[in-house]
Amino acid sequence: MAKIGVCLSGCGVNDGSEIHESVITALTLDRAGAEIIYTAPDVVQTKVVNHLTGDEMNEIRNVLVESARIARGEITDLAQLTSDDMDALLFPGGFGAALNLCDFALKGADCYIHPEVKRIIQEMLAAQKPLGFICIAPALFARAVKNADMTAKITIGNDRATADQIEKLGSQHEICSVDDCIVDEENKIVSTPAYMLAGNISEAASGIEKLVHQIMKWV
Repeated sequence: MAKIGVCLSGCGVNDGSEIHESVITALTLDRAGAEIIYTAPDVVQTKVVNHLTGDEMNEIRNVLVESARIARGEITDLAQLTSDDMDALLFPGGFGAALNLCDFALKGADCYIHPEVKRIIQEMLAAQKPLGFICIAPALFARAVKNADMTAKITIGNDRATADQIEKLGSQHEICSVDDCIVDEENKIVSTPAYMLAGNISEAASGIEKLVHQIMKWV
């Protein structure tokens, strides 16, 4: 049975993992017969948002603890995992990917990336194991390989401003529709826009399912 990592960034689109994207990813992996290894870094969230009003809240929450809500408690601190523990690794989107795993949402191409996130992405690449990035999460990949001797194809959909920042980091952005994904066969990387473009959960699912199926073909 393939062991597929799913790296979460909290719980909720505005300050953590996008829940629809995370659940679609998990459901598609489960139906494909994969064993899911949920993980997240043990760090404080950059901010906490009231998802009813959209207002920032005066609270402190932990990314690993919040991610455990989606994982139903079965989750491992990212610092405890290596590429040897997984056959592939996927990153759902949501602002948490661009606030907690890195701060691309705040600084664009000048962003910081959490060292454990950078480490695991680089380890998976070195081991030639597949990586999947959903929604805004391709920015994580671009930052993780900044200044590395490689060029990879990724997508966040068709937002030119965001694509420009990704290309400043050295990755190649390709326009992609919501129901498709961009496959980089050479580097075993696949990405899809999901809620960067999706108007509903069905549209988000159409591209995510293709991404997961491509990952499973590689493993």
